[in-house]
Amino acid sequence: MNPMIDSESDSWQITRQHLLESLRFPFLAVTLLWLIHFWQVANEFDPGAYGIMSRRAWGLRGIVTAPLIHGSWKHLISNTLPLFVLTFITLYFYRKVAMRAFWLIYFLTGAAVWLFARPVSHIGASGVIYGLVSFMFWNGIFRRSLRSIMLAAIVMLLYSGMFLGVLPDQEGISWESHLIGSLAGIFAAFLFKGELEDEESKDVGHHFEDEEKTHFLPADIFENTKTQRLAMEAQRAAEAEEEIRRRAQNNDPFGGPPFWNQSQTW
Repeated sequence: MNPMIDSESDSWQITRQHLLESLRFPFLAVTLLWLIHFWQVANEFDPGAYGIMSRRAWGLRGIVTAPLIHGSWKHLISNTLPLFVLTFITLYFYRKVAMRAFWLIYFLTGAAVWLFARPVSHIGASGVIYGLVSFMFWNGIFRRSLRSIMLAAIVMLLYSGMFLGVLPDQEGISWESHLIGSLAGIFAAFLFKGELEDEESKDVGHHFEDEEKTHFLPADIFENTKTQRLAMEAQRAAEAEEEIRRRAQNNDPFGGPPFWNQSQTW
């Protein structure tokens, strides 16, 4: 039977293929945002009409359209790079759950904003971005594999300043989308925490093996102590029986019954 990977070139080919697949969706998503914005500017339509208007029937469509619409070039540019990078990282390192987590964050954030946010039009992809940051960070806590912890640390180092955006009463900012997106990311991380990648399963296995090897006392010390104690008691009982038998054979008066020895008279 031929091995799945015959050489280093085959391994590189698989890695390269996975890299390209992980880049495809982020590239398409960002391209779509820019095309929509070009069309928006060319037609001069009101972006708020496609946002999430809380608790209004017409605002329900914003659950789908709001993350695709931006109020200005500055708004679009500020969301482009984080969305691309975070979506790529999620797809590359969590390929088993990445797309499910992305769409869960996308739609759950929109639905919750429609239910609970202020009655204004909420637009932009920042809610999804906050959800992805939260998803990456909480994966490190829920999964506890070496890789997930390292990714969580990197994401926090790069995007820790973003969490100021969840503070309320910021003019011109949908802080509700940021906060709810973060909560949706936590939920997604918790929901998919058991679906470990192959590399994570190895990390977790090695982690528990190392824990077993670094016990302060041997794991079976109490079991060994109990076994040794029972063996010593059995040995003492055998020695006592042997002593009684020896005295009886030697006609020892002190080895017989406690009051008299029937084989002698006094």
